[in-house]
Amino acid sequence: MSASACIEVRPQLLLAPAPVHVLTVGFTDSDYRDLGRCLNGPECRLYRAGARRDGLPLARRHCPDVVICEPSLPDGGWQDLLADLQSLPRPPMLIVCSLWADDRLWAEVLNIGGYDVLMKPFHQDEVSRVVNMAARQVSWKKQRG
Repeated sequence: MSASACIEVRPQLLLAPAPVHVLTVGFTDSDYRDLGRCLNGPECRLYRAGARRDGLPLARRHCPDVVICEPSLPDGGWQDLLADLQSLPRPPMLIVCSLWADDRLWAEVLNIGGYDVLMKPFHQDEVSRVVNMAARQVSWKKQRG
């Protein structure tokens, strides 16, 4: 993916409480860089875990608003990670990303309690919109108690 796919448009992300903390789990180096280009800026803090077993300790330490993961992780799937995250005092919104994002995956993610699905390659407008909305949802839940 070229850097031009993540055009510098930041206003949407600023609508969420800043900074937005995002944890990625299971990303390849290139996918992590591409997502980083889409979320690069002072209003976003990006953290990275290579596997599910690393994701929960990082989530406890950094309290992410949003977790973005691959459907299959080296030590489980996104469903396992979602269950892990539910043990946190303030569970983050889980977004699954995939090259093969289809209606079946999207329905499964929403029905089990995930937030949304992002299709790869990443597009800055879509990434910003989905991450912003997920972070606002977390903020809203936090305010409601």
